[in-house]
Amino acid sequence: MGNDRLQMAIVGYGGMGAYHVHLAHASDRIRVKGVFDIDDGRLRLASESGLVAYPSFTALLADREVAIVLIATPNDVHKTLAIRALEAGKHVICEKPVALTVDEFKAMMAVADEMGRMLIVHQNRRWDEDFLTVRRLWQEKRIGDIFHVESRVQGANGIPGDWRHCPAQGGGMLLDWGVHLLDQLLLLDDSEIDHVYASLSYVLGHEVDDGFTAHVAFKSGLTAHIEVGTTNFIKLPRWYVKGTEGNALIADWDLSGGVVTRIRESVTPEPVPIQAGVGLTKTMAPPNENAVAEHPLPAPLHPQTSFYNNVAQAILDGEAPMVKNDEVLRVMNLMAAIFTASRERRVVEHVDSVR
Repeated sequence: MGNDRLQMAIVGYGGMGAYHVHLAHASDRIRVKGVFDIDDGRLRLASESGLVAYPSFTALLADREVAIVLIATPNDVHKTLAIRALEAGKHVICEKPVALTVDEFKAMMAVADEMGRMLIVHQNRRWDEDFLTVRRLWQEKRIGDIFHVESRVQGANGIPGDWRHCPAQGGGMLLDWGVHLLDQLLLLDDSEIDHVYASLSYVLGHEVDDGFTAHVAFKSGLTAHIEVGTTNFIKLPRWYVKGTEGNALIADWDLSGGVVTRIRESVTPEPVPIQAGVGLTKTMAPPNENAVAEHPLPAPLHPQTSFYNNVAQAILDGEAPMVKNDEVLRVMNLMAAIFTASRERRVVEHVDSVR
């Protein structure tokens, strides 16, 4: 591995753009040189932090020392900025969602291929410990073969910010948070998607969705319930996972929860009926205490490396990016299917056929 340091410039110095300075500087092979933003106040903040404040995007692209351009702007200008940067000979890191449509992303990829430059999407939630815990359950079959996954993020603050309320700028929760949950899901099961149906929520009265629920069924037999909500004062679990040998629950970001598995060696007696409302039930009675065992959640899988270390390895050492564009394209196709399913109130099939 070489000792080269790549210089990077950031377009869009809002909350996420500023956060990338800290993320990139955690790598010893990437240094943030400067920033361009259309807001003069943000440029002053960047300059006060010791960064170059470029007077224009053209000036940023003209800086020959800059090898990477990070795009952290509203979603509607990702394509235009990325293509200009790629055509200027820069590698590009783009915030998610990488584009507003599948066709926009394909156009970006075509230019990256033509110019021989990297286009890498910042799907940072692949490094979340809750997801890496589920991935360990999946890979190590801690609860047998997993056949159903429920993945949720829920809050009660509505849609924050300004442009996230605007359809033309790519607002709404499917593009904001759904892109993360769907990316995580597709890393668990790479089999073909059989069908999708979904419903987007507009209860807050915005032009963009304030949440959604989606059912995704795979040819492998896995089913998934994906949900994002911004009107949830009582939150449901972050993850609920069902396997042939048990269940796992992750309640929240703090990794609270646990695993329950059945004990195959035990001789399980007939369940004892319980009073349930005004009736009796054996079906819904709790399992015999000798039939199941409780366990703590396993430790999360350790990721191979950080996002920015991998970016440097991909550019300088020829290693494969951890976030691959064909994976991102699959997420884009799935989001498009969810929009269609909700808008047309129907099940969508052949989700993967346009890849």
